Amino acid sequence: MRNKKLIPFGVIEKAVAGEPEAIDIVLKHYIPRIKYLSKYQGHINDDIQERLKAQLIKAILQFHFGR
Repeated sequence: MRNKKLIPFGVIEKAVAGEPEAIDIVLKHYIPRIKYLSKYQGHINDDIQERLKAQLIKAILQFHFGR
C-alpha cells in the first residue's frame, strides 16, 4: 500500500525542472507545515510565511538528483 502523504516522484522531477504547476503542488503539500512554522505569538506572521515559501521554491529549483 502506498503512503498517500508522499509527493509523487514525477511531480518532484517536474518541480525541479521548473514547471509552475508542479511547484504549486509541492507548495500546497507543505502549506500546513509552513503555517505552523510561521506562527509568532499565536498568530501567523505573513512575512515569515512568504519567506518560507520563497526558501522552499529556491531549494526546489536548486535541487539536483544524484545521478
